Amino acid sequence: MNTTTHRTAEQIGRTEAGPRPLPELGVARLDDPPVRLDVVLENGLRLIAVRQPSVPMVEMRMSIPFAGEAEQHSAVAELLATAMLTGTERRDRVLMDTDLAAVGADLRTVVDPERLRVSGSTLASGLDIFLDVVSDALTSAAYREAEVLGERDRLAERINVARSQPRVIAREALQRRRFGDHPYTREMPRAADVLAVEPAEVRLLHGAAVVPRGATMVLVGDIDLDRIADTVSRALADWHSDRSASVLPQLPLVSGGDLLLVDRPGAVQSQIRLSAQAITRLDPRFPSLQLANVVFGGYFSSRLVENIREDKGYTYSASSSFEYTPQGAVLDVDADTASEVTAAAVLEMRYELGRLGVVPPTKEELDSAREYLIGSLLISTASQGGLAGTLSGLASIGVPLDWLQAHPDRLRAVTPEQVGDAAREFFTPTAFTGVVVGDAETLAVSLRALGGVSLP
Repeated sequence: MNTTTHRTAEQIGRTEAGPRPLPELGVARLDDPPVRLDVVLENGLRLIAVRQPSVPMVEMRMSIPFAGEAEQHSAVAELLATAMLTGTERRDRVLMDTDLAAVGADLRTVVDPERLRVSGSTLASGLDIFLDVVSDALTSAAYREAEVLGERDRLAERINVARSQPRVIAREALQRRRFGDHPYTREMPRAADVLAVEPAEVRLLHGAAVVPRGATMVLVGDIDLDRIADTVSRALADWHSDRSASVLPQLPLVSGGDLLLVDRPGAVQSQIRLSAQAITRLDPRFPSLQLANVVFGGYFSSRLVENIREDKGYTYSASSSFEYTPQGAVLDVDADTASEVTAAAVLEMRYELGRLGVVPPTKEELDSAREYLIGSLLISTASQGGLAGTLSGLASIGVPLDWLQAHPDRLRAVTPEQVGDAAREFFTPTAFTGVVVGDAETLAVSLRALGGVSLP
């Protein structure tokens, strides 16, 4: 009888000469550039299609510039996005859902001050039906009165709940602090404004603003690139307009200045939101600045997290990130803290901003940040949905799609000295403005002593 013996992981990892050496880490690279199609169709829609047949699915991301300067625009646009898929002239809500389910598809819409996004996925074998439903929604969304009024009431309730959340209050305060009354700041309408919207206003906005000229559709998946342009053109043959999609006016640059204390009486926590002007992805300084951001607060091993979370225990989460705007980008630094340590947390955040320029990252810090960024980029583009979302994001801000392929090598070429230069240019404490949202009665004394904070 044979006797099977098993070795433990410890035994497998050792040899008579000692521990088995670990293999060297490979160089993380993106695969060869995916085969893709990038054309503008006759109706003005830009179509980007990538063949990635890893699974028999197709992911779609459509982005339509959807800006409006009227005060009521955000309320009408929000209701339009909510009610757009509730039925068309040919399909009611049930039939639309049934047709999508029959081909394993889903479809959703979302709007912000800049764009209306229509996204979804389908089995590759059901692409024709999926595109027919998409075309139906784009060209003949019905906005039936009963559906719109029902969605309007539910939307208003959700907005009332959301507006009571500290993070929403802080976000609105930050938007006003850095961009004033620019339409870009109107991310969430008031519930009262939504309840005043009539179905006819939604239909009117759809006819005027849901147009193909200036919009982008990204398709990634198991598709035939030789036929996809004809397939999409045929499906969207009825979607056309002489108008171009509406883009936002130029956004003002963010200027450094005092933080603004926004009173939230009785709050036991504070939201700290800092922001400074950054640069576009096409700027040659961008890779250095991106690495500086990761070292500062862009991941869990960053200096900011190490200081105010791990060492001081002021917050559960702290982070810094890029926010890409219509004409560029800004840097955001966020932390939520208990009221009694809010001023101390602001002090430490300012300290870390200044330290990044005075004490540039070590080689170990930079290598860790570099591997994190390159690895995150590879992971974010590994799936069909991830790649579709990334390509749609790049296309919407005018970045050539080849940028993605070359970016890991740009990051590898950055030196600690270049990161230090970027830190001194963009991370100086005086370059930042922002808000602190919390109980003013509790916070005022300590923030006044700290300085650089405008009190109510």
